Amino acid sequence: MKNKKISYTIAAKDLSAHMFQVTVTVESPAPEGQVFVLPAWIPGSYMIREFSRNIVQARAECGGQPVELTKLDKHSWQAAPCKGKLTVHYEVYAWDLSVRAAHLDQTHGFFNGTSVFLRVVGSEDVPHVVDIQRPAHEAAAKWRVATALKELKAKRYGFGTYIAQDYDELIDSPVEMGTFALASFKALGVQHDVVFTGRVPNLDITRICNDLKQICETQIAFFEPRTKKAPMDRYVFMTMVVGDGYGGLEHRASTALICSRADLPTISQRGKEPSDGYMTYLGLCSHEYFHTWNVKRIKPAVFAPYDYQVENYTPLLWLFEGFTSYYDDLMLVRAGLLSEDGYYKLLNKAVAGVLRGSGRTKQSVADSSFDAWGKYYRQDENSPNAIVSYYAKGSLIGLALDLTIRAKTNGKRSLDDIMRALWQRYGRDFYNGKPRGVTPEGVEALFDDIAGFKLKPFFDKYIRGTEDVPLAKLLPQFGVSYKDERKSTKPSMDVNIGRDGADCKLSAVHDGGAAQKAGLSANDLLVAIDGLRVNGNPSNVEGLLARYKVGDTVQVHAFRRDELMMFDVTLQGDRVPGITMTVEEKKTTPRRPTAA
Repeated sequence: MKNKKISYTIAAKDLSAHMFQVTVTVESPAPEGQVFVLPAWIPGSYMIREFSRNIVQARAECGGQPVELTKLDKHSWQAAPCKGKLTVHYEVYAWDLSVRAAHLDQTHGFFNGTSVFLRVVGSEDVPHVVDIQRPAHEAAAKWRVATALKELKAKRYGFGTYIAQDYDELIDSPVEMGTFALASFKALGVQHDVVFTGRVPNLDITRICNDLKQICETQIAFFEPRTKKAPMDRYVFMTMVVGDGYGGLEHRASTALICSRADLPTISQRGKEPSDGYMTYLGLCSHEYFHTWNVKRIKPAVFAPYDYQVENYTPLLWLFEGFTSYYDDLMLVRAGLLSEDGYYKLLNKAVAGVLRGSGRTKQSVADSSFDAWGKYYRQDENSPNAIVSYYAKGSLIGLALDLTIRAKTNGKRSLDDIMRALWQRYGRDFYNGKPRGVTPEGVEALFDDIAGFKLKPFFDKYIRGTEDVPLAKLLPQFGVSYKDERKSTKPSMDVNIGRDGADCKLSAVHDGGAAQKAGLSANDLLVAIDGLRVNGNPSNVEGLLARYKVGDTVQVHAFRRDELMMFDVTLQGDRVPGITMTVEEKKTTPRRPTAA
């Protein structure tokens, strides 16, 4: 007999110990013994995270009587055969303050379903009901609940029962509990809730809602220019505010974000130009919201469906993360929140960041996508020399492809048309009974079809190959100058420098640079340059080197482990890209992407 539903309860058992108490009840368990599995990773963050390590203890009972619960592997359990209702009780330790897992203390509770809800093997496609219970602790007396899950018996923002159509929706709907700041707005008829957890005195939540409304309406109209119809009935922006932090994770009808307090606008700043930090926050919101279409519904075939227990390899993350990174700031321009000049200043940094690392000459974005599980999400001090970011270079590929299509079709086609075609053919009906993902071959065929010409040379050079995208050639056709003015006369060791307490630490040593040639390595602690002490401020090194000219040799003392070493470093010209893109013409044919 197939289960009609799967039921969960989740309670904040101990705020001080950061412990959730969870139960899952199965009305008709598998006769051979029901198997339960916790996901090993969370979609959108491509790394095996072994969430099961946070399950502290688990037990099962059938009809009120204990039954054996056997662990099959690191994330799977099997209950002994049970002729009746089977319930598994377990505790989950929640002390990961990130957008990926779960966190609980006296100030709030947050969880992703991948961290707390065991999957009932064989019953993934039935409705899943969860009872979110109010903590007994006095600190939680005024807590509310924010989630995109549909209310069953709970009232909006209240504790009680919520329902998901299946397991996938359940774990794709994070939950925030606490005394958060809350506001709402409608974007083309759809309610959007904005939630901020953490102390933000005088937060200008009205300004944030007004700005997000413009972003959301711009993106909805982008994908559905005729109907202006959003793909969800309601959306929730959840932001954890901290002293220093940045990140986001997309979900089908919500996003979990983390940001620095200083990045958010205050009421006292009304009428003033937005800060760079606030624009960064809006760009993050734009990025995660764009994912509502691009990766949550337009998906790689290997994500349809997800296998939550192992790596799901795809060479297409340059499309899903890279193109989303291309459109996030572009949508701010189209929404009227970012000037065209401001957009190119952000683009300058993006291009320089990609060109800085030699890894881009060794790894293609297709390989970077495929290797995300083992390389991009497990970066070390040599990563700039070994890998390329499918986010960063993927965004530049999006720009170059957009410009290429616009130029060759005299503005009649663009990357916008490709994104809308992907939406119409793969994304629009993904959760309406047609869960079809796109293959690498399908992507290239669709691009050819919409562009109207063969893009294989482009794919071979810039996506499957490692050539730099030809922005210097493409941009002038659209009235944008492109210059790379490197400070070749500035003496440099060609390293990245960071702090390690009061010490100055080499965080990365670039291939073929002066430091590497002299024998210095990442993680070395600089002590002195030609007998002058190096302090913990990275600018101190730049000041000391400014006393020399390119070609001079300086004596560098550094600690490697606890051993003092000496190196003779012959300084070279600074190789940091100096990218400048500026708009020269206000009227161009075809139009620039910012004007689309």
